[in-house]
Amino acid sequence: NCDYKQLADSNCVYVNKIMHEVDELTHINPDVVSDPTLPRTKDHMCPKCNHREAVFFQGQTRRAEEEMRLYYVCTSCKHRWT
Repeated sequence: NCDYKQLADSNCVYVNKIMHEVDELTHINPDVVSDPTLPRTKDHMCPKCNHREAVFFQGQTRRAEEEMRLYYVCTSCKHRWT
């Protein structure tokens, strides 16, 4: 065994930077389909599974200067779209 010691410039051993763009659909919890207070529609077919029923609500986008937008969540597959 060696008793040699040296102070390190940094205690960081490894850094893994992940770059990920988050859109507004990422923030929608798909469990909103269980919320009985939200309105439902059968007029907007899910683009993923073609199911006809969806929960919808209005929300503000990330940019405050933009208008409000309608968000839909499929009650079958929980796909989210605007």
